[in-house]
Amino acid sequence: MDREQHRQEALALGAVARHEILVVDDDEALCEVLVEVLEVAGFAARAVPDGRGMLSALAHGAYSLVLIDLRLRQEDGMELARALRQRSRIPIIMLTGKGNDTDRVLGLETAVDDFVMKPFDNRELVARIRALLRRSSETGNARSLRMDPVSHERYRFANWICNLTARKLTHVDGTECELTYGEFALLEVLLSSPNRVFSREQLMSKTRRSEADSIDRTIDVLILRLRRKIEVNPTKPEIIRTERGSGYRLAAEVVRC
Repeated sequence: MDREQHRQEALALGAVARHEILVVDDDEALCEVLVEVLEVAGFAARAVPDGRGMLSALAHGAYSLVLIDLRLRQEDGMELARALRQRSRIPIIMLTGKGNDTDRVLGLETAVDDFVMKPFDNRELVARIRALLRRSSETGNARSLRMDPVSHERYRFANWICNLTARKLTHVDGTECELTYGEFALLEVLLSSPNRVFSREQLMSKTRRSEADSIDRTIDVLILRLRRKIEVNPTKPEIIRTERGSGYRLAAEVVRC
């Protein structure tokens, strides 16, 4: 596909603000294609071949999202994602050509926000980037607004207070719990109907997970991660219960506050 065709696809998908995307991949040919696709779609894009380049680029530039290849020749993409997540909440999409569910679940446990399987469709990649940036932007905008706290939509459950407007989860002792976009979206769905049992398919649909995720344990992994963060004993959950053969439900009482 030539550059003009890429441009027509971008126009069909709509204009995008100039977010800067960082690509971490040691395949030079693929990087050239990715940078071109992203720039034609309206993004600013830069490619680096390794973790050192990634850290240097992030230290000297303001990037909105990072694409990391899972199988780098000299490094483990998951390790890079894990290291990045420890220091930043920047959205991360993992690029992988290996259709292995175990890799995808492990990647989610490192707080990767999404996966794109290679070979990928350019339109799908751009759509996933936009969706993730939109969620990120909504979170950032909510945090930057100076609003009357009374107008915030807040709910208390167990020993937690969830502010849906600011997209924050705080323990009653004042400690903020950091959630990824996927984790917060899942919690928001569960809070919307306490004690209702949601099937995995319903949770995937309501959290807008991609259809490709339906073949793996994405929801199970997100539930596991949420339990680790909010349950007193994640191995014996009292807040998010498993209904065998049916799905999951929020068992705690929810009160608007």
